[in-house]
Amino acid sequence: MGFDKDLVRSMAEPVIMSLLSERAMYGYEIIKLVNDRTGGSFEWKEGTLYPCLHRLEAAGLIKSHWEVSDSGRQRKYYGVTRKGAATLTDKLSEWEDFSTAVNSLLPG
Repeated sequence: MGFDKDLVRSMAEPVIMSLLSERAMYGYEIIKLVNDRTGGSFEWKEGTLYPCLHRLEAAGLIKSHWEVSDSGRQRKYYGVTRKGAATLTDKLSEWEDFSTAVNSLLPG
């Protein structure tokens, strides 16, 4: 089951920052993790991820660096900055409040 694209898009940046707060990751690794953890419900592709990464980096919420993999390929890794960690804490609190309010309005 897929979700409404606008709903997924609205949560993409906090999800990315949350994953990157676990450890530094490269783009394909983030996509695979999102798709695996959601059982394929989000079905993220490069077109979903990379614009978000660019916005987050431009805002100073994440940073990137290049590393050479064991296979010799260069990969761009992303990690959360201090500013990003503080922003993530705020966003998670906002999400908790929002989901509680929505759940109080919906049946079941």
